[in-house]
Amino acid sequence: MSLGDTHLTVLGWIGSDPDFKEIGQTPHTSFRLGSTPRQFDRSLNTFVDKPTTWFTVQCWRGLAQNAFESVRIGQPVIVTGRLRTHEWTDDSGEQHSRVILEAFSVGHDLSRGTTTFTKTPPRSESLTESSPQRAESRPAETTASPYPADEFSTTTLPLAPTAPAAEAA
Repeated sequence: MSLGDTHLTVLGWIGSDPDFKEIGQTPHTSFRLGSTPRQFDRSLNTFVDKPTTWFTVQCWRGLAQNAFESVRIGQPVIVTGRLRTHEWTDDSGEQHSRVILEAFSVGHDLSRGTTTFTKTPPRSESLTESSPQRAESRPAETTASPYPADEFSTTTLPLAPTAPAAEAA
């Protein structure tokens, strides 16, 4: 995170088919996200929709692949990311710009339904699958812990003081 970045979390609905492509060799997925706030109108005694705000969401690398395989038009999602401004000049020399939500995280809104999660394999494994020699040397089946390995070693702390009482005073 750098100074001046605008981070945003948006609850909304997928408004377009996710578009997947590789830029260089980097996976990229983009889609439109609509967010419509609701407000209670006392005169009508009901909730009414306010104007919809539309975002273009861009996902990169592993998130791009997972988002493309997971989200569809009409599904409720929560997207967290940073706002970016994309500026360009068209063929006639006219300046244009648009705001893009560059996603860090995309997930289904579980207050509106259920979903099933499937963990993707680590990147090093997915790269070796394309190599037939390495694929043969791997074990056929592996077991993984649902929790990551501890980052720090643990040492037990003594529960009783180890120094004599006379030294402590």
